[in-house]
Amino acid sequence: MTEEPEAALTPPEVLAAADHLIGAFRTTDAAAYFAAFHEQASFAFHTEPSVLPDRATYEELWRGWTDAGWRVISCESADRLITIVGDTATFTHTVRTTTEQDGLQSSTVERESIVFTRVEGRLVAVHEHLSIVPEVMA
Repeated sequence: MTEEPEAALTPPEVLAAADHLIGAFRTTDAAAYFAAFHEQASFAFHTEPSVLPDRATYEELWRGWTDAGWRVISCESADRLITIVGDTATFTHTVRTTTEQDGLQSSTVERESIVFTRVEGRLVAVHEHLSIVPEVMA
């Protein structure tokens, strides 16, 4: 028996997957947020000293943040670009995020790329890269 090839990715479904992931982050919904990532997804964040090699590592870091009272107040996505090559899509955007911890709010402007692919009929993120936007661009 041969497997059916996965359907080609489309910009609307990539945008929907990105919006779902961003929405879950915006509401600090860990279950929905991490469900959007493949278990082998990797994460390169400018705020961390090394690459997070898988989803479980990031989930542990996230739990530490939320256990310390961290939460997302707002998250706005702009300057969106979708690039599809074969069975992989990259969603790139500028993200403005406000978080709160211990009653203090902090805002950042970052550039983010999220790589998506289809696994078992579902679009999932397999890599996320977050970098700071220089102040002159913010």
